[in-house]
Amino acid sequence: MGKRGTRVKIITPIRGERKKLVNMVVENANQGMQQLKVTRFVESGQNDEAMVELQEALSLPEKPSRIECYDISNIQGTNAVGSMVVFQDGKPKPSDYRRFQTKTVDQVDDYSMMREMLLRRFRRLVNPDKQSATDTSPSSKNSSWIEQPDLGLIDGGKGHLSSALQVFLDLGIQDIALASLAKENEELFVPQTPEPIVLPRNSNGLFLVQRARDEAHRFAITYHRKKRTKTTI
Repeated sequence: MGKRGTRVKIITPIRGERKKLVNMVVENANQGMQQLKVTRFVESGQNDEAMVELQEALSLPEKPSRIECYDISNIQGTNAVGSMVVFQDGKPKPSDYRRFQTKTVDQVDDYSMMREMLLRRFRRLVNPDKQSATDTSPSSKNSSWIEQPDLGLIDGGKGHLSSALQVFLDLGIQDIALASLAKENEELFVPQTPEPIVLPRNSNGLFLVQRARDEAHRFAITYHRKKRTKTTI
């Protein structure tokens, strides 16, 4: 007001197109902040320490050098998509990121959507010669499909973890560690352990799984937005 010389009127939209615009700006800002956090963590040089902390906290046989994180994005069940992001040695590896368009679930059911995505991802690992025409990867023969993760990280709580574990049981996978990260209290859940694993708030291990989770969410939201825009047009 001092610069303008007159009273400044600030409007806070509640509904309509202006409200949608504000929501989009907030969403873009959140995604930008998530990417900045990933960049700063990678540049901190504490990746190895973070992997060691995760190894100890989750009782893994070795450091989780390759972490794959999975997320589902949908709004009231429409244009549901899944994302897989990869952190190699604590750093994002975008060349191995994958997107999945939900094909078999036509209702709001995150657990079923998660099962479908993980089934399609790990079926390729178990049977690399079998190709699926439903995956949206640029090349269905990309060698990253047969890269085995040291840790599969699910965005969600116990229910999402149970869905992932069922897929592993169906496919006979026994040598890949699984964990889920529940956002409300930032708790980690692992199979056969009823109580959550709570890492210190300043733990580099926690920062690493948070960055992976946020990156998976950003990647899923970006794809979901593209599909939503295409459907609208």
